Amino acid sequence: MIEHYLYFGRAIAVAAPAGIIIWLFANINIEGTSILNFVANFLNPFAKLMGLDGYILTAFLLGLPANEIVLPIILMSYMQKGILVNLEDTFQIGEILRQNGWTLLTGINVMIFTLLHFPCSTTLLSIKKETGKWKWAVLGFLLPTVCGIVLCMATTLVWNIFAI
Repeated sequence: MIEHYLYFGRAIAVAAPAGIIIWLFANINIEGTSILNFVANFLNPFAKLMGLDGYILTAFLLGLPANEIVLPIILMSYMQKGILVNLEDTFQIGEILRQNGWTLLTGINVMIFTLLHFPCSTTLLSIKKETGKWKWAVLGFLLPTVCGIVLCMATTLVWNIFAI
């Protein structure tokens, strides 16, 4: 039972600062452009190789504290809101995604990367705690992430070759 409280404590210790960082990224503007937009634009060329866009990749990175916030970050970015959004109307979510360039390939690659990317930070901290070494947490981060990147790039390459 104590382990559950320790896990919960680690989650709070990571989630609170992450929420502040996400809010700052979305609300601090430099010459009229948010930090979130700067980061997304910087990541966009690499994300395109994966069949994604810069906002999606940025959302995955900002979602490190809790993977379930990736879609709200994507929606916040597309809607240019300064706060996380939680829409329950799946039709409305689909329309927002389509209006921002999502295709079947984008959806497939988001699913692939959702399955094959780094675990949340609380899990990584638990790996470090259980093993006593950061190298296992780093490996737990890198192994699935590299697999996800490679598989997304391969999927995009095959898709573009066959113009499915």
